[in-house]
Amino acid sequence: MVGLRRICASLLLFGVAVFAASSSAAEAPVKISIGMTSWVGYGPLFLARDLGYYKDANIEVELKIVEDSALYMAAQAAGRLDGSASSLDEILKYRSDNFCFKAVSVLDDSFGGDGLVSQTDVTDLSQLVGKRIGLNEGSTSQYWFNLLIEKAGFKESDFRVTNLTADDAAAAFIAGRLDAAVTWEPHLSKIAEMHKGKVLIDSKATPGAIADVLVLRCSLIEQHPQAVQGLVHALQRAADFIKADPEKAYGLMAKSVGGSLSSPAAFAKAAHSCHYYDRADTIAFFAGGDASPAAKVIDAGNRIWGRLGKVKKPVSYAELVDPSFAAVP
Repeated sequence: MVGLRRICASLLLFGVAVFAASSSAAEAPVKISIGMTSWVGYGPLFLARDLGYYKDANIEVELKIVEDSALYMAAQAAGRLDGSASSLDEILKYRSDNFCFKAVSVLDDSFGGDGLVSQTDVTDLSQLVGKRIGLNEGSTSQYWFNLLIEKAGFKESDFRVTNLTADDAAAAFIAGRLDAAVTWEPHLSKIAEMHKGKVLIDSKATPGAIADVLVLRCSLIEQHPQAVQGLVHALQRAADFIKADPEKAYGLMAKSVGGSLSSPAAFAKAAHSCHYYDRADTIAFFAGGDASPAAKVIDAGNRIWGRLGKVKKPVSYAELVDPSFAAVP
């Protein structure tokens, strides 16, 4: 009888151990790695982490600053990253049958954060025809510049374009080596403050055209939909926190994003040139399928990048967007 009790006790302990191990495995946080540049609009990714929202969703998010979108998209294609934050127009260049990813949330859109700087006596794009213009080829800067000149009836070959990063283009313009440059904050404000030129046109003229989204590998979306839902919800909570307590939010995001945005004051100033998307904004941007604001950006990206030889084939809204996670409260 004693032997039987010992056997039963051992079996009970074994069962408890197996249950505990299986429960622990089931509750282990899903790890998600995301690459991005140091842009003010990506601050909510860090804010959600610092406020513990990822932990609440039982996910572990690793955020990596990579100052070249081609590099973090290559890392994502190779499986070294699970996703990235980038502008919607830019990511469609990388989408293919062999590299599947979809936008699941919108982070922000540029509302004055990107701009074309010129000499103070320039009043119209036509005055820059044949002039030296610095911009980052293959980036949103090139897409946005082409969007501007397309509306004005010009093409890129009408200008003397020099391939430079947004930072280097601003520096070259300040040094007098360029007639104009496409760059972003904080360079736009600095150029005006230094009286080295003016912002001829900024992204306020093209609302919604430069929208930053979070994209994730299709395999992650399929295998861990609950984790993706938790990530999207965490970002929505971060957007709500920014609206409720912007001063604290800017301080936290400045510390995490760093670089030229490392001071809360600099971050706050730059943040006023972008619009952070909450749940309602994201739903509205994705809503309507092929007639949605997102689809309009995709169509423009297909047209412009196609003309510049940067896409192999047009990408559809359905191929690039998964709106299902944004609408779930």
